[in-house]
Amino acid sequence: MIRINLLPFRAARKRENIKRQITLFVLSVLLLLVAMAYTFVELDGRLSDAEARETHLKSELAKYEKDIQRINSLKEQIGLIEKKLTVIKQLEQAKQGPVRMLDELAEAVPKEKLWISSLAESNGSLSLRGMARDNETVAEFMVNLENSPYIVTVDLQSTQSTILEGVNLSDFSLQCKIDPSGGSAKKTAD
Repeated sequence: MIRINLLPFRAARKRENIKRQITLFVLSVLLLLVAMAYTFVELDGRLSDAEARETHLKSELAKYEKDIQRINSLKEQIGLIEKKLTVIKQLEQAKQGPVRMLDELAEAVPKEKLWISSLAESNGSLSLRGMARDNETVAEFMVNLENSPYIVTVDLQSTQSTILEGVNLSDFSLQCKIDPSGGSAKKTAD
C-alpha cells in the first residue's frame, strides 16, 4: 500500500487561501481608496463650480443693486415732482379762486341799488357790509350770491334802516361761507 502524505498539500492550499484572502483584502482596500479619491475629486470639482457660480451671481447682484438703488432714487424724485405739481395746481386754483369769486360778487350786486362798504375774508368765511335802497334789494343780492358757484351759504347777520341825506337806506351785514374751488363743496352739500 502506498502512503500519500497530504499534509504538505493542505498546508500549501492553506497558504494559497491566505494569499488569496490577503490579495482580495488589499484589492478591496485599494478599490475603496480609488472610490474615495474619485468621490473627493468629484465633490471638489462641484464645490469649485459652485464657488465660481456664487462669485458670478454676487457680481451680478451687485450690478443689479446699483440699478435698484437708481430706480428707487428715481421713484423718490418722481414722488417729489408729483408733490410739487400738486402744490402748483393748488396755488393756481387758489390764485384764480379769489379773482373769480370777486367777479361773481360784482355780478351779484344789483346795479345802482346796492353798495358794498366792506369785504373781509378769513378761513373760508366772507363778511360783507353795505347799504341798499331797501330790504328787497338785500334779498335779491342774497339770492344772487347763493346762485354763485363760489359761495356755499349766505346768512343775513343784520339789517338796519338808516336815513342818509334824506334817503331811506338799509344797512346790512352778511356772512357767507365760500368755496374757492368753485362749486365742489356746493355739489356735496346738495
